[in-house]
Amino acid sequence: MPVIVSGKEIAALEPENGFQVSALLTPDVIGNDQISLDKVTIAPGAAYDLALDPDMVGWVQVLSGGGVLAEQDTTPDMISYLPLGFAGVFTAGDEKTDLLLARVPDAARFDPDIAEMPNELRQVDWTREPVLESEHDARSRIYMATPALAGTHAFKGEMISYPPGASAPEHHHVGAEHFQYVISGRGTALLDGTGHVLEAGDLLYNYEHEPHAFINQSDEKFVFVEFFVPGPCETIWSPGANVCAWLPTGVDSAGRAPSREIGYHVHGQDDGL
Repeated sequence: MPVIVSGKEIAALEPENGFQVSALLTPDVIGNDQISLDKVTIAPGAAYDLALDPDMVGWVQVLSGGGVLAEQDTTPDMISYLPLGFAGVFTAGDEKTDLLLARVPDAARFDPDIAEMPNELRQVDWTREPVLESEHDARSRIYMATPALAGTHAFKGEMISYPPGASAPEHHHVGAEHFQYVISGRGTALLDGTGHVLEAGDLLYNYEHEPHAFINQSDEKFVFVEFFVPGPCETIWSPGANVCAWLPTGVDSAGRAPSREIGYHVHGQDDGL
């Protein structure tokens, strides 16, 4: 069964000794060590030591605030990809900072070539990535992590936006597990036909072979990030569903020329992205 972690059930704790860690995904929660995910709250000007085990990779997404990670400015516009065994310090700026910290243990089991992942911290400004629109509905997508961006097949990620009334066809995945973390708005996850309302701060974890779909029945945009571990997987569409394909718009999230071009493709076709 899918796992839902309610943001309201995660205590809004103030940082102690400079930071507060709320574990969202752990082996106790999901029953395996596919991924761990923490929400870390850091007081203004405070430092948080970030260290991975030697066999781990991961990523950091700033939700609010900002700071410096390993001497690189880090804002909510950035995704930071953490190489094997990364160790560094995140120092918050002049406001309280919330971030998501993901770790993928034993990453070589998901990417035999993990040693070829760049060994330095890499950051991508996702707001400069091309916006893609769905061929059959009103959704849009921005890639957050791909082999070309992160340098590994151990994980991949994207940000999906559902305008009011938008929905997606039911499907399931084979070869990967994945989660959705709601950034803003409210939407309904249809899990094997049963509706579950999700709102900002909530998290949904899907295992393989679990049918799911989303619909936005609210009057505001519903936005979430979703990450797969490992990145490559097969998507199986339920009978009668349109295959999810994505079209280039020629712009980024601010209407500018994007940092790169991505052509028409079907979900799951990751080569070259």
